[in-house]
Amino acid sequence: MSREVEVTETETKDSDVPDAGAPLIAGYDALLLDLDGVVYLGRGAVPGAPESLTAAAERGVRLAYVTNNASRTPAAIADHLAALGVPATPDDVVTSAQAAARLVAERVPAGSPVLVVGGMGLRQALRAHGLRPVSTAAENPVAVVQGIAPDLSYPLLAEGVLAVRRGAWFVAANGDRTMPTHRGELPGNGSMVRVIATATGVEPVVAGKPEPPLHRESILRTGARRPLIVGDRLDTDIAGANRAGTDSLLVLTGVTTPLDVLTADPIHRPTHIGADLRALHRPVAPLVRDATGWRCAGWTARWEDGRLHLGRDETAADPVDGLRVSCAAVWEGVGDGRADDDAVKAALAALDR
Repeated sequence: MSREVEVTETETKDSDVPDAGAPLIAGYDALLLDLDGVVYLGRGAVPGAPESLTAAAERGVRLAYVTNNASRTPAAIADHLAALGVPATPDDVVTSAQAAARLVAERVPAGSPVLVVGGMGLRQALRAHGLRPVSTAAENPVAVVQGIAPDLSYPLLAEGVLAVRRGAWFVAANGDRTMPTHRGELPGNGSMVRVIATATGVEPVVAGKPEPPLHRESILRTGARRPLIVGDRLDTDIAGANRAGTDSLLVLTGVTTPLDVLTADPIHRPTHIGADLRALHRPVAPLVRDATGWRCAGWTARWEDGRLHLGRDETAADPVDGLRVSCAAVWEGVGDGRADDDAVKAALAALDR
C-alpha cells in the first residue's frame, strides 16, 4: 500500500502500534502542537482543546507547543495557554525564534553580535544561546535574524539590508506570508522578509515550519521518540511533518477545509484527520480496501472515471470518517498528482447530509 493511502490510517510501527480500539494518542509519546487554529483561535480556546490536552498530559504524553510566531516570548505564550486552562510552562513552548537562534549559535562563536530585525522573542532566544543582539549594521553583526514584530520599522529593515550587503548571514524565523488576526489575514514575516531579500538579492535560510530546523528544535527539547505533529495548515504543519518523516494529525478547527485535504498533493497529506483535538482520545475507525473501493464506518468511496464517488449507509455517523475514506480513494486514484476541485466537490455534499 502506498504512503498516499496509508496516511489516512493509524501507522504500523512494530511494538508501538496501539491495540485495536485504543485511542489515537496511544501510539505516541509526544504531541508537537501548532497553536493558532489548533489550541486557540485569537485569544479564546478551541472547544475541547484544554480538556484534551490535560488528558494527554495525564497519560504521560509530553506536550510541546511549536509555533512559527517569533515575536512573543515562551513565557508570554505559556501564560496565555495557562489562562485558557491548557497545561503549559515556558519550557513547553518551542518557537521559530529558538530554532533560528540555534542555527546561528551552531555556526558562529559565542558572544557574536547578531542584528535582530524583530521583537523580544528573537532577542531573548539569541541571548539564551550566548549571542549578543544588536540593532545596527555599524556593530558588524555576523548574522541578521528577522522575525515579525508589530513595531517593525523601515530604519531597522534598512540596517538589516546594510548588514546583509556586508556579508552577514541572513536567517528568517519563518516564511509565513500572512498571519491570522481577529481582523483577518495580515502580512506575515515571509512578506516582510522580501524587503531585505529584494534589496540585497540574498535569500534567507528559514528556520520555521515547514523547514527542518524547528522540527529538530522540538525533538531536541522533548526527547521524543514517537512524536505526533498536530496542526491545521497543510503547507506548514503537515508539509513539515512529511519532510521530517513524522506522523501528523490535521484538525479541522483552523484554515484547512475538506476540499483542501482531498485536493492536496503528496507533501501536504496528513497521516490522520480529526475534527478537533478530541480525536486524540478516540479510536481510529479502520479503513478497508476491497474490490469495489474503500470502506470506513458505514462510508464507501471509490475513484472512477476521474471523479470521487462517496456513499453512506444508515450506520455512517461521523463525517470525518467520510472524509478519511474519501481521501483514501482520491489519493490512491491520483497517486503523486492532485485532484481537481470539480472532481470531488459533488461528492463532498454527502458529508453534510
